[in-house]
Amino acid sequence: MSPLVHVSERDAVATITLDSPHNRNALSRALLAELSAALDRAVAAPGVRVIVLTGAGPVFCSGADLKEQTADGAPVTEALPRVITTIWESPKPVICRLNGTARAGGLGLVTACDFAIAPDTTTFAFSEVRLGVVPAMIAVTALRRLDPRAAAEYFLTGEVFDARRAVEIGLLTRAVPAGELDATVAHYADMLRRGGPEALAITKRLVRTVPTLSFAEGLREMSRLSAERFTSPEGQEGIRAFREKRDPAWY
Repeated sequence: MSPLVHVSERDAVATITLDSPHNRNALSRALLAELSAALDRAVAAPGVRVIVLTGAGPVFCSGADLKEQTADGAPVTEALPRVITTIWESPKPVICRLNGTARAGGLGLVTACDFAIAPDTTTFAFSEVRLGVVPAMIAVTALRRLDPRAAAEYFLTGEVFDARRAVEIGLLTRAVPAGELDATVAHYADMLRRGGPEALAITKRLVRTVPTLSFAEGLREMSRLSAERFTSPEGQEGIRAFREKRDPAWY
């Protein structure tokens, strides 16, 4: 059987492609297993600085492969939490390059990524309620990204919405003309490669954890972290490179 997920590497960027266009890149058990393995390899690879997640064909991901679902079995997407967790906790930034439409469980992948960039013609829907099921697992990341009112609207109605609206509510980072998609993704990847690997990993966590701290605790913890990073080998190299008007060693 042909692989359902492909990986390519170039200029420290690992591109992971969902390649199951016959079922609109649905989250089958086989695809999730391959995707999980590909993500693990990319996260562990020393030469990879940025991960890009995309799809083949006109659809990024249509959600769960309902043809595999049985009435008495576990959810076909039972492996999805591990995939979402790997993306969410990856120390390397992950960019979702949407090649097209995303629905239901596919939006769990989108919201797990640090950046999400799509053609401005792309449409989206949390369509679960219209099937009598719920957007349960993907809510864990989606509700951390979306405006609460918008989340309630689209979770409860299953209504289709466009890319402009997706940017407004926090689902997407950018919506661009289709012809600008690759250049925009490459621009973000290049900006990320300019950041120190350790600094990026720490900042990714910081963005999520600082809002959960009290004001006083936040200042105390961030003062400690700031001092630690300024004196770290990576921080010292970055400062030297700035003074010497050169690229740092990691770029």
